[in-house]
Amino acid sequence: MSDLFFVRLLFVLTIAAAAFFLKPIGILNPWLNGGVGILAGLGVVYFEIRLKEVSLKRLIGAAAGSTLGILGAFLASLVISRAASADHAFVPFVQVGLLMWMTYVGLIVGANKGEMLNLSALGGLFGGEKSAKHQFKILDTSVIIDGRIADIAETGFLDGTLVIPQFVLRELQLVADSADSMKRNRGRRGLDILQRIQKMVELNVQILEDDFPNVREVDMKLIELAKVYDCKIVTNDFNLNKVAQLHGVEVLNINELANALKPIVLPGEAMRVFILKEGKEYNQGVAYLDDGTMVVVDNAKKMISKTIDITVTSVLQTTAGKMIFGRFDERIHGVHEKAAPHTEKREHNSTKDQHHPGQPGSATAATTT
Repeated sequence: MSDLFFVRLLFVLTIAAAAFFLKPIGILNPWLNGGVGILAGLGVVYFEIRLKEVSLKRLIGAAAGSTLGILGAFLASLVISRAASADHAFVPFVQVGLLMWMTYVGLIVGANKGEMLNLSALGGLFGGEKSAKHQFKILDTSVIIDGRIADIAETGFLDGTLVIPQFVLRELQLVADSADSMKRNRGRRGLDILQRIQKMVELNVQILEDDFPNVREVDMKLIELAKVYDCKIVTNDFNLNKVAQLHGVEVLNINELANALKPIVLPGEAMRVFILKEGKEYNQGVAYLDDGTMVVVDNAKKMISKTIDITVTSVLQTTAGKMIFGRFDERIHGVHEKAAPHTEKREHNSTKDQHHPGQPGSATAATTT
């Protein structure tokens, strides 16, 4: 670090000495020219320090974008010089302004899009440059419609770039234009979630144009896209999760995250639940926690529509979610006639579980167990 400091200091002093003796700004005295040289040298050193933090892909994108901008400005300047009279004073100003503008735009756009480059496909010097595996996260249609991804993003637990493929947007638009009112509402909700995510200043959201015409299913397109960029897929689709794992693609499953955040209960603990309906087995009652976790209670068939205290006997963790088993003993635990405050929410969860038997806390899961 000390050697680098002396190199930078020598560079700044060289620029200052050149400005002092050569006097690039003729109207200023040598000392003021030397001061301008020092400022210019410090500016170059600051630019060099900032440049070290930029990835190789951003540098390549910025270089390509600025080169294209300069080329475009040169061609436009030729047209302007031919079309306008040479004695017009505004022609040189327009040419210089056009050059600065197109170079700047090309630099910024190229740097922003440079992260999408797949340098490993080029081989050679770039073969060892790996894609940002833990930085890109591809969103699928189901997780966008689900909506919880926006809440997770607001908490700051998501970093890197959220990638939304164009074919996912097309599928989302088809759902929003569906004749079925329920599908139409789901699609419009997904579009609203995307707008909400794009407005988060701490997130970088990219629309990716890559497509795979030979692949018909959207899930397989997502897997192929994740392979190309060596990144992760964010979903809550159980089947996509399993297929992606078979193809060696990492998946971030929102449902698995929700299951991991559910409260931990141990056998022997006491808890208070609202018995919502009869269980599948003899003399069983079924309750639901606020997060949708199913609680199967023995000896609680007669306690339907009542809030009771139970003892946890076991906890079963499956791929579909967590289930809690408990026992009610009226000689030990009390019965509370007043319904629990979230009765309507639990009824909604029970209805939803009947339509989605594979989800956590479903009635089918209880039957299987």
